[in-house]
Amino acid sequence: MKRIVVAGAMALSFIMPVQAQQKTNPEEIKQKMQWFADAKLGIFIHWGIYAVKGIDESWSFHNKKISHADYMAQMKGFTASKYDPQAWAALVKESGARYAVITTKHHDGVALWDTKFNKLSTARGTPAKRDVLTPFFDALRKENIKAGAYFSLLDWTYPDYPGFLKDSTRYKISEQPKRWAKFQQFYQGQMAEVMTRFNPDLWWFDGDWEHSADEWQATKVRKMLTDHNPNTIINGRLTGYGDYDTPEQNFPVQRPQFHWWELCMTINNNWGYQPQDTNWKTPYEVITIFADAISNGGNMLLDIGPKEDGTIPEPQVHVLKELGKWNKKHDKAIFGTVGGIPQGHFYGPTTLSKDSTTLYLFLPGNVSGKVMVKGLDNKIEDITVVGNGAKLSHKIVGKISWSPVPGLVYITVPANVQDEYMTVLELKLDKPVKLYRGKGGLNG
Repeated sequence: MKRIVVAGAMALSFIMPVQAQQKTNPEEIKQKMQWFADAKLGIFIHWGIYAVKGIDESWSFHNKKISHADYMAQMKGFTASKYDPQAWAALVKESGARYAVITTKHHDGVALWDTKFNKLSTARGTPAKRDVLTPFFDALRKENIKAGAYFSLLDWTYPDYPGFLKDSTRYKISEQPKRWAKFQQFYQGQMAEVMTRFNPDLWWFDGDWEHSADEWQATKVRKMLTDHNPNTIINGRLTGYGDYDTPEQNFPVQRPQFHWWELCMTINNNWGYQPQDTNWKTPYEVITIFADAISNGGNMLLDIGPKEDGTIPEPQVHVLKELGKWNKKHDKAIFGTVGGIPQGHFYGPTTLSKDSTTLYLFLPGNVSGKVMVKGLDNKIEDITVVGNGAKLSHKIVGKISWSPVPGLVYITVPANVQDEYMTVLELKLDKPVKLYRGKGGLNG
């Protein structure tokens, strides 16, 4: 994960992932992207030897918080002794997620499958003595959940990779091109192993920032993966040769311009397991962030970090179960919908049915009393509380017969229909949603 801070004209700043411009044609991939657009929610899993000491995954040695030798010594403590891949998959399903992405190999180079290219794997170099990916991918598919593979392009441990610590490199590619070619063969060989063994529905690349598209041979990599599986989806971190954008941690204030995008976010403040980090997001916080993402036409990829023995900390389980309970109740307003109406028409997230004849309003903060919709140039045929069934009334305020400007819609929401976390209203419209975007007055 890499970020830059950009200062604005008013001395404001925001954090965004470093992304290359998308080089794929949306029209050519829209059919394979449909399941992703409908899925809305994925679960990210960062699991590796870094869970032994509970330290930053790979970055802890790269940034010199710990020596590389001490970091790699964690291999001796990775047991996976209580790992239950079927229970993991069941939890993913219970959360409501339609896909999951697991780290096959982070920047430290330790593979979670039995790679034939070196001995740095859970199967050969740890007490676990096994490939831990295969049973999880199998379990996901038994649950009909799409399976995604996180794969680090860079490998700070591999001796023929140029980068190592934050202030040191092993060599320059221009001076030792044969060493770089050796690494290209290595990383693409490992990628081919993951491709043939697991046939991922989605590839989640990371680490592309250290080299150019030509140096990574991005077009060759994309062709290899899509030739093997034309329906596989690739995230945007292949120097722009991916299918969708991946903003990280901080929600975009404005709706992203990409056709497909996904907000990847931790469940506390770290990706992997760190026992000192107890700043867990509450179910309410996760649910409102998720609602914002789908309102803006995106997905959320919510991360969890299991312990080295394979157990998932209880606070993470609690959040996923509560999220799942809310998702199940509001299924029709979430999955298979499209992004909602533009900001300003309603003070909260919204989604639409694919035919745009049903508008869903998400009420943040357990709002009761009256809520208002602005500029809705439709007749409302029915208003129902999703998952509750209660019928609500509405009032049109400020509509003048001779003016094209629609009135304001006020909906009365009684306290007794509130959801524990976020109430959702279903507005059935007389036709596809039509919005007034004018300035008011006789001529609209």
